Amino acid sequence: MIETNKYTEKTIPREDIVYVVEFCNTETSSQLLAVGTDSKISVYQCKFPEEDEDVEEFEYDQLCDLQNGCRATAIAWSPETTITTLPRTLRFAVAGSDRRIRVFSTDLKGNDSVQILEGHTDFVNSLTFDPDTGDQLASVGDDRWCQIWDREGNQHLRFPLSAPGMSVCWHREEPMKVMVGQKNGVIKIFSLSGQQQLMSFDTGQVPLMEADWSVGNKGLLVGAVAGTDWFMFDVSVSSRPVERRQIHVEGARHFRWAKCHDSLVATVGRPGRQIRVFNTKHQQTPLTISQPITYSISWHQKFPALAAGGDQKVHIYMFDSL
Repeated sequence: MIETNKYTEKTIPREDIVYVVEFCNTETSSQLLAVGTDSKISVYQCKFPEEDEDVEEFEYDQLCDLQNGCRATAIAWSPETTITTLPRTLRFAVAGSDRRIRVFSTDLKGNDSVQILEGHTDFVNSLTFDPDTGDQLASVGDDRWCQIWDREGNQHLRFPLSAPGMSVCWHREEPMKVMVGQKNGVIKIFSLSGQQQLMSFDTGQVPLMEADWSVGNKGLLVGAVAGTDWFMFDVSVSSRPVERRQIHVEGARHFRWAKCHDSLVATVGRPGRQIRVFNTKHQQTPLTISQPITYSISWHQKFPALAAGGDQKVHIYMFDSL
């Protein structure tokens, strides 16, 4: 177990299994957390002492429940989301086990809407909105396609993949490029303006389960987990990994860069459902949290707090010194 002085753990109890958790990635609404279960999406407002001087310790309020009708497989927040100004607007997309994507909008006053996007022929594994306006949504799935949807829900671009798409990322510094992590270990970056593949990186290991594009480092670092290892690539240097190490001896499942810190990384893998947090800059010894069930992870936008989905609860880990 991780040293107790390194983190504080809080939980949000649930009556169901939490398959997906996703903190909002907008500066003004970073306290929002979407939680996806078997049939619905719950949105919480998480209050941390680090960003709310009126709060002495972690608190949360449940803002709404929206019916999804099936198990959530991925959630992405639109940059339009705001809870600090009126009218309040919450907009996010949810991929479901029925192969559909639902884009929910609510003002938290009963004015709710949902837009259903159909086009994928197999499970959708990852979603991301464009970071500027939220007018475009990218999705990838087991059908080996990266789809780009417009505001009206139409597919206006699509890129063929050579294996199931496990992750798709849009970077604030690169608004005309999307990164896709494929299950065969290959990571590709596509140009929306040129409608073509720009570059690729090969981990040389399968299965690749998740890839992420660092929000810092000027968009130069891409990371992934494949097999038992993690990989990091510098997109400006070469197609070979600048770092590789074994991270979970029985297989890795999740990889997420911290949003508030260029050097923090969290992974999930076996044995058990280990969550590991690293500081890559200082090469610190991994911090390991053993949790019986972990379905997904998400970093807070402003400080090192990590949400993890589990069996009948959401775990919130707040790290003190990394």
